[in-house]
Amino acid sequence: MSDLKMKEAALIYLDRSGGLQKFIDHCKYYNDSKQSYAVYRFNILINPSDVVELDAELGNHILHHPLKAAQVFQSVCFIAVKTLSLIGQLQTETQINIVLKLTHLPPLPSYSLNFCEFPLDYTSQRFYMIQGIVIAMTTVTKYTQGARFLCSDEACPLSKGFQYIRVHVPGATESATIRNDFVCNLCSSSLQEDRKFRVLGDKQIVEIITAKALHAFQGYSNNQPFRFQSLTIFLRDELVNKMNIGDEYKIIGIPTCVKTLQTSVCIEANSITFCNPKVPSGISDNFRCLLSLTSSSCWKFTAILANIFASHIIPPGTYNFLKLCLLMSLVQTRDCNKELEDCLDILIITSDTLLVDRLLNYSVNLVPRGIRHPVSTEIFPTLSRNNYGTGAVSIQAGSALLAKGGICFIGDLASYKKDKLEQLQSVMESRSITVYIPGKKFGDDVDQQTTFPIQCSFWSFVDMDSSSRKNIQKTNTLIGQMDCSLIPANLVEAFGLLINCNESSPCHSFLPTVQHTLKKAIDPEGLLYLASKQFTTEDFEKLLAFAKNLNVEFSLEAERMIHGYYLASRRIRTDSICGSKLSASALKYLVSLSEAHARLNLRTKVLKEDVVIAALLFETSLTLKYGNFKNY
Repeated sequence: MSDLKMKEAALIYLDRSGGLQKFIDHCKYYNDSKQSYAVYRFNILINPSDVVELDAELGNHILHHPLKAAQVFQSVCFIAVKTLSLIGQLQTETQINIVLKLTHLPPLPSYSLNFCEFPLDYTSQRFYMIQGIVIAMTTVTKYTQGARFLCSDEACPLSKGFQYIRVHVPGATESATIRNDFVCNLCSSSLQEDRKFRVLGDKQIVEIITAKALHAFQGYSNNQPFRFQSLTIFLRDELVNKMNIGDEYKIIGIPTCVKTLQTSVCIEANSITFCNPKVPSGISDNFRCLLSLTSSSCWKFTAILANIFASHIIPPGTYNFLKLCLLMSLVQTRDCNKELEDCLDILIITSDTLLVDRLLNYSVNLVPRGIRHPVSTEIFPTLSRNNYGTGAVSIQAGSALLAKGGICFIGDLASYKKDKLEQLQSVMESRSITVYIPGKKFGDDVDQQTTFPIQCSFWSFVDMDSSSRKNIQKTNTLIGQMDCSLIPANLVEAFGLLINCNESSPCHSFLPTVQHTLKKAIDPEGLLYLASKQFTTEDFEKLLAFAKNLNVEFSLEAERMIHGYYLASRRIRTDSICGSKLSASALKYLVSLSEAHARLNLRTKVLKEDVVIAALLFETSLTLKYGNFKNY
């Protein structure tokens, strides 16, 4: 009686939700094909809240016993097919493969799977919701969705028909669906597969990590060790190619235990949803007060921000030019559901690598996708064999894809080999990376290639005092031009901003830095300046998160000024032999700098004052690259 009641509730739900009509339309497609199938697959969309209101027992089965719930809907659908004569070729109930697709799960802790905790529950075979960032994915391969078996004894009644149907269930391996040791229930003879009725589907394997695990890529340290482990997600059929490397998703699925080279917990995905980050509602009271006090000028607020920024790392007033550029690059980051088109790449020439490294490391931690590239890994995607015996190639993300919408801090450029620098230059110019998959190496007949957009800003520095640099001195340096002979000229050009930071520069005061270092050695956690107490790291995080989500537009005066500067600068830096020194991306960087300064001022309109700052920063960078325009 209980089963009968649940079947009745299932039919009522299908009728009320419109699922019954969709099922009938799908049956019409199968019937019109005039082809005999071993398995007829149907997706049924389930809203658990509506089902629980209709029938609590059926709702409980869907949430906690999904395989049994699928059997209830399978029986209802088979009766509907036979009663309404929907598919003439259908013979048995086992030929119907029902996949319940859940819209959501109850927002309760017991339905969330936290893979930072141990042990993971993979024995209950019920739905959980997990959230993570994609760090690797395989190419698409085939799996057996369903198959027909016949008794090998021709005299047996079960040597014909569709009595023995095997279909894939969540967590099952290929060998669970296709094997040669099945026997007939009637005569105990061996079963043989009728291969012409095998139904294949698409399969893809994805690895995700929790967002907290990004701390391992941020140079994050709170003096407490931690570990993280990726979780494997199986995507099948309509879910294939629905996830992108670097994006964050919520996944509803059933945990299973898979035994390969080592036992691991995997998730059979049922549905996936892109995660939209929360947009902050405002800024701290201290910053709001500062903005009000500096409202008479378009430059005061950002100037003060640059002065007090990172006072935990360096004393206020030190490296203000660099800190302003870092803040402007940070507000040009984007959430992962928006394309990052106006990135600001920064290359720093310095003799004070320790201080600059600390400053950059502190800064990348202020945005969710700030990644410090570990030297032991790759910046861009790489290939490897997956561990699940599917024959598919696994594409590992690399730091640049993990930093999607954020910052990728790659450290000292001089530490990279020539081929890596050439690859970096190519990526920065095209803003994409193409991964070639050789077929012969990975057991395929044809070669493949996949292109990934690179949506992050790159930060790096070059040590002026490196031993290799001292042996290579450029003798024909122009007035104002930095000697960047250690790095290929085309790569230097690829960076939008070139910044000079060294102990002899006017922006660096030596004595305050010494005092700051000594005080920090005595009291590492101490707040040495009033600015550190009034404007905390959390305040800056909130400010940047709010500013980067502002939608800005150019005023007419700003547009005229930025085009006028671009044309004048291009004309001045053009000679009859080499042509223009100004790259094609110069205008894009000027626009990005102007937008960044407006956002940092928490304005939605770009004014001519923003363009003035953009031109000042860009002109300084051009002078370091090519020398003063008087050289022309």
